[in-house]
Amino acid sequence: MNKNINHIVFALLLTFTLTGCNDWLDVNPESQVEDNELFESESGFKEALAGVYSGMVSESTYAKETLYGAYGALAQEWVNEPTSYQDLATYNYDAAAPTNLFANIWRVNYNAIANDNNLINNIDENRYKFSGNNYSIIKGEALALRALLHFDLLRAFGVSFEVDPNKPAIPYSTELSYRVFPQLSVREVAEKVIADLKEAEQLLKVDPIYTGEEITEAVDNGYLINRTLHMNYYAVKGLQARVYMWTKQYDLAKAAAEEVINSGKFSWARPGTVRQGTNPFPTTTEHLFALDDVNLSNRADSYFNENSNTSSFSLDATTLLDYYDSETTDYRYLYQFASGTNYDYVENRYVTKYWSPSSSSSKDANRLPMIRLSELYLILSEIDFRNGGTGLERLNELRLARNVGDLEITTDYYDTLIREYRREFIGEGQLFFLYKRLNRESIIRSDVDAIAEKIYTFPLPQSETTAAQREDNR
Repeated sequence: MNKNINHIVFALLLTFTLTGCNDWLDVNPESQVEDNELFESESGFKEALAGVYSGMVSESTYAKETLYGAYGALAQEWVNEPTSYQDLATYNYDAAAPTNLFANIWRVNYNAIANDNNLINNIDENRYKFSGNNYSIIKGEALALRALLHFDLLRAFGVSFEVDPNKPAIPYSTELSYRVFPQLSVREVAEKVIADLKEAEQLLKVDPIYTGEEITEAVDNGYLINRTLHMNYYAVKGLQARVYMWTKQYDLAKAAAEEVINSGKFSWARPGTVRQGTNPFPTTTEHLFALDDVNLSNRADSYFNENSNTSSFSLDATTLLDYYDSETTDYRYLYQFASGTNYDYVENRYVTKYWSPSSSSSKDANRLPMIRLSELYLILSEIDFRNGGTGLERLNELRLARNVGDLEITTDYYDTLIREYRREFIGEGQLFFLYKRLNRESIIRSDVDAIAEKIYTFPLPQSETTAAQREDNR
């Protein structure tokens, strides 16, 4: 099946290419012939779903910009970054580079949503073609992906709940059609995300990662192996926790996070098995969901190259030490960074979590982390603090797993939380949205008034504000 994925992806992306002025929902009428062929069998649905996942592995989004590229620059994570990020790092959103970058995030995610909707809109009438539990699992994954893609667009192009949940935000696309979907409020989009996740959760209660069913190559050619490379049941619960935190439904976030942790399906990385440059830290035992990027090694060579400072992202030794509060026993400090090897860059520190393992057969190869176990501990810590506790119990569990001593008191809990997110998720695209969710006035290492300058909400692409007559989203 994998040999055909690229062909399917190309056909789908070509069919739904975004050509400007609201064309992200345009459909070539001839595509119906291709759809009929694609959805003739269960294998066609499998390949269509694989095509959605593969389409997400784009440098415009999850393979770079919404991990360590644009979102890293926005969160001031790097000391050194390519000069093309200068306007973004200073929040000059009207400049050409940020304008194009935001438009590409919008385009690529809605393109993936269109392809996903094509699958969702065809699956029920073809249910009889599926074997075993594949109908429920494939539909559940597709719905969860639609929720994930929309939620990430909402975080980028909608104001936070803390600011105004009734502010116009983005469309929620549920069909593959010529119809222009209405611009919904932040609250309305979030409600649709939650609804898709609830349906996905019910469908995925037959997921082997949830039921414990043992899957081998002999079972459907091993199709349901490696569930953490798919939006599995626990990935849905992890995403629910993230969404419920965004919508300030803290009891629901707590329940979702605790279900994942209490399942015992995920465990902390074992640093004794990790050597810098051999296996990434943290390891895949902490991944609820990751994307498979077959070009990860090449991207790491380009963007985290210890011999380069022009195209790479890096810290310097002093800043890195400050990030980790001079706790040099912290496994993240020890195992996640490499020193520059070129004489001119010997003080630079490069993230190694995207380096491919030395063995291409390793289960850690080619993974782009989307949802990890540690985020749920930080969510539970924050909820405890919001409920009048110290927030330290779950935070210290994470710190213990990273070989750092317990905190006994915090003078500023949210500053502590932000610094822990930065240590834990550097280069993973989560820190900027923590600042946004909390509506913090300033971002560490920036003197810009984030609230006054409205830096947390990206301007809608020009094609949307003109052709579709969207309302102001900021």
